[in-house]
Amino acid sequence: MRRTILTLASLAALLAVASPAAQAHPANDRYCIQGRSWGYPGNCQFASYQQCLATASGTSSYCGINPRYAFSQQRDY
Repeated sequence: MRRTILTLASLAALLAVASPAAQAHPANDRYCIQGRSWGYPGNCQFASYQQCLATASGTSSYCGINPRYAFSQQRDY
């Protein structure tokens, strides 16, 4: 039984690491909800500022741009 659980846990961890789902929608993380319960940079899963504000509404949280985009280097074309 212990071996089966260990095998299933290892398989799940391998699938989670190898899954390209986290990179499938790179533009869906432009804004982060931040606050005491979220920390920094917070929950960065929002494509628009309005989505982030709607989620933060009624809480002591606020929205900000994802630091990965805010501090990224601009490319010269």
